[in-house]
Amino acid sequence: MQATSTLDHPEAPPAANSKTFARAFGDIKTAWQHRELWGHLGWQDIKQRYRRSVIGPLWITISMGTTALALGLLYSQLFNENVSTFLPYVTAGFVIWGFIVGCVTEGTDVFIANEGLIKHLPAPITVHVLRLVWRQTLFFAHNLIVYLVVLAIFFSTLSNPYMMNNDPELKPGVSWEILLAIPGFALLALNGVWIALLFGIISTRFRDIPPVVHSFINLVFFMTPIVWHAGVLNKVSDGQGGWRILIAELNPVYHFVEIVRAPLLGHDLDWHHWVVVGGLTIVGWTLALVALRNWRARVSYWV
Repeated sequence: MQATSTLDHPEAPPAANSKTFARAFGDIKTAWQHRELWGHLGWQDIKQRYRRSVIGPLWITISMGTTALALGLLYSQLFNENVSTFLPYVTAGFVIWGFIVGCVTEGTDVFIANEGLIKHLPAPITVHVLRLVWRQTLFFAHNLIVYLVVLAIFFSTLSNPYMMNNDPELKPGVSWEILLAIPGFALLALNGVWIALLFGIISTRFRDIPPVVHSFINLVFFMTPIVWHAGVLNKVSDGQGGWRILIAELNPVYHFVEIVRAPLLGHDLDWHHWVVVGGLTIVGWTLALVALRNWRARVSYWV
């Protein structure tokens, strides 16, 4: 009898006992144990992208700095904002947004882009997700240099209580609470894992998902307080500002951005942002684990 490979049967069903939460948790646990593998692959992704470049990964920083400077100066004039407070706001928002959009858009292609490794490397599929989030973390670290430069330039303003023109709330200024950005980013990265895992599995089966997400993400950017701040929604006449704040509050990305950006800028961190992000983390990981349990074994057949 002629031997055949499972790769010749793209819709071959997985074993029945593979659909268990124990297997799903085992996939994540084993992937974490392979951190040397995905850590090395993440570094190599950056090196490969800037291969034969004179300044290498510094292009990441230059690109982010140019974009933040241009939009910060532009929107500060459009909204009649003080550059010394608005430019740091835009810069911090852009740095955090870059991490989020990277996890979402690249997450939809995470398994499709790693088709060769998935078919030939006996490793948990979560390895590819952790590789993606690690790579985006390295990008975030490079982009954070831009924020540090802007913070140094405007430190005299940001280190004291200040106000933004269209926001009546007094900001206490940058202090030791800036360290709260560390657990905030850790929680953000944890959500990046389930987002890439869930969207990656769904997109591998339904190839229409990636272009839809790539198109929709541009709309999310303009609906998120990054080049504008939520305080401006309350500055309307006739007392109609109450319902307008829902434009920001009903946007999940706003809460993810705020738990990192607020400490970086010395803003009061409203704890309801942590509550919302915590709830989304639980719901998101539940959905991701269900998807991992049900379709983990099918990913190699779908790619």
